[in-house]
Amino acid sequence: MDQKRLMKKVKDENIKFINFQFSDIFGHVKSTNKPVQELEEALEKGVWFDGSSIEGFARIQESDSLLIPDIDTFAILPWGTEEDKEARLICDVYVPTKDGKIKPFIGDPRFILKQQLKKAQKKGLTYNIGPEIEFFIFKEVDDSGQPILQDRAGYFDSTHDGASHIRKEILRHLKSLDIVMEMDHHEVAPSQHEVNVHYNQALKMADAILTIKSTIQAVVQKHGYLASFMPKPLAGENGSGMHIHQSLFDSEEKNIFYDPDDKYRLSQTAYHFLAGQLKHARALSAVVAPTVNSYKRLVPGYEAP
Repeated sequence: MDQKRLMKKVKDENIKFINFQFSDIFGHVKSTNKPVQELEEALEKGVWFDGSSIEGFARIQESDSLLIPDIDTFAILPWGTEEDKEARLICDVYVPTKDGKIKPFIGDPRFILKQQLKKAQKKGLTYNIGPEIEFFIFKEVDDSGQPILQDRAGYFDSTHDGASHIRKEILRHLKSLDIVMEMDHHEVAPSQHEVNVHYNQALKMADAILTIKSTIQAVVQKHGYLASFMPKPLAGENGSGMHIHQSLFDSEEKNIFYDPDDKYRLSQTAYHFLAGQLKHARALSAVVAPTVNSYKRLVPGYEAP
């Protein structure tokens, strides 16, 4: 989609506001809103914001940061009203240089991923991922700060309460956003749920994960509950992770992890890929387990390493 077609679509759909989204280093969705009248200028010049207030982005003395919208990520957010109809654009983060130009911000997770995907592309490889997103739905938080359970159900339990209807609504919204879901179900812990997403190219899926988290938060809040993606919100219960199914495809769209003659149906490339991730597991933990709460989850007995 080019800028001209985007502006036409915005007009035809009667969009009132544009939500410019990006991610901090912890995968939290960050955003700023503008009335649709500001869209054309934002597409041409970007959107300036204070990066010093974003976790891991910039120091006070170098706070100016710029959001450059990716037109291909345009999507109409389905949970708003017609009067406040809103669309979103996911953005890349840039910073000014001393000579008055701009450059990609090296701490922008989207930029980091794009750099790695370029390396894979040079080798003729496409990196695909399919996430399983776990989260909790709580009624509210009590006076002591403890979450109040929404249910007492367990793994794959068939429930017909408020949360099961919320999951169906989440899936309807994600379908309207062209995100292909495979299933949803109740997870092991009480009040814990999971949605599984059909695999896609890594950058598209990373963008989709931001959208899925935003959608879950919006729908859950609409029904008067609280959604939590904390790794371990409840002591003595299973925590939440985000399992990532990974695969490499070649230029002929063939899964190069697959070998029909191997005992485990895995190719030598797949074994090397696994070995590389195991070798760098400690360093990867800084990214995949970035909070103190992460390590409350990573204990034996709760389906975690």
